Amino acid sequence: IGRLFQYFQIYFLGFSAPTMESLFLLVLSMLAVESADSIQLLYKHFLSKVTEKSLNAFYYACSYAKIDCSRFMNVTAHLALQIIPEHLRNEPVFLCIDDTMIVKFGKKFENVSKLFDHAAHNGSNYLNGHCFVSLMLCVPVWKENRIVYQSVPLGYRMWTKEVSKLELAADMVRAVMPELEQKHQVLLLFDSWYAKSVLVCLADEYENLDIICNARYDSAIYDLPPAPTGKRGRPAKHGKRLSIIEDFSLSTEKIGDYYVGVRKVLTNIFGDRCVHAYVTAGSKTTETRRLFFSTIAPETIRMACAWQEKAPLNQTGREWMQYLPLFAYSFRWKIEISYYEQKSFWSLCSYMVRSKKGIETLVNLINISYCAMKILPYKDEAFSQYKDTSVQEFRLALSQQINQQVIFA
Repeated sequence: IGRLFQYFQIYFLGFSAPTMESLFLLVLSMLAVESADSIQLLYKHFLSKVTEKSLNAFYYACSYAKIDCSRFMNVTAHLALQIIPEHLRNEPVFLCIDDTMIVKFGKKFENVSKLFDHAAHNGSNYLNGHCFVSLMLCVPVWKENRIVYQSVPLGYRMWTKEVSKLELAADMVRAVMPELEQKHQVLLLFDSWYAKSVLVCLADEYENLDIICNARYDSAIYDLPPAPTGKRGRPAKHGKRLSIIEDFSLSTEKIGDYYVGVRKVLTNIFGDRCVHAYVTAGSKTTETRRLFFSTIAPETIRMACAWQEKAPLNQTGREWMQYLPLFAYSFRWKIEISYYEQKSFWSLCSYMVRSKKGIETLVNLINISYCAMKILPYKDEAFSQYKDTSVQEFRLALSQQINQQVIFA
């Protein structure tokens, strides 16, 4: 418990002593009980045994205490960057953006609304609940003579109708970029829904930030502007409009799982900036294709491909180097895995607090508990044996040790 307090106290610096104690005890109870279905459950099975605080003290700490849980992102990013080994400091790090929906029954929760969910399995594409925008950081670590990227969710922000999800995502990236100013390459990954000017403008705000994203297949893309003709009149800003079916030559063999075509283009999304466009297809005969954009040239990505853990990154030789941004985009899938784990095993969907501030605080407390299971094995030598275990197994081992210490005390 003492080691855990040393780790978590940096999150609560600047808070009052009672608030700091309440928040740390909440985090400790999430690890000890292995569930966070409600604050009342945590209090009944753990908190009431280790503190004389009342149940209302913990509700107050989440909903009314003078805290700003948005700074948790910067602390988590700072801790995650510390676990990068010295010989991997030049490897790029990845920021991933996405949103997730949480179903809630009833209308007592603040900002609950009807949301469209293309992946809903309730017989309808609409659900009643909350939508959260989240940001994830992927950092390289050394494991069994390979470079493995450890994914660490930085935080969650609840979407409300006052601010769009695009603006929330942009604000989260701007908030965490000061922690990443020492990194020479930060690659921002997101899907086609976020490929809009509100977010892509971030590539112009930070010198060390580039974007690799999926885009709508019908996005307007153009050839590079033709050479000046010397005639009077304004020169063309761009060439002819391109088709992802007719104007992209696919590779003769599959690159990983797809045939891939690549060329430099201009697009309305990125304005006057020249970007690399990638088109992928499962077969050469199908007209179903996907479109990706990259603001960074493949040859400028400083990634030790031969030492990467998984294919096709570790198969990227001279012939496949031009496809490196497309391979790097695969790291975005890690944010979907974290959603699955946190919803299935960390009670991310089970909160019972009604206010927006209380919900965001509790959700982000669950998140920093989850992140601790990924960072602690690399940061604290006492937990190094859990580097190869899942976060759920590590939490089970911690739960047993916490409860034993409480009993013996």
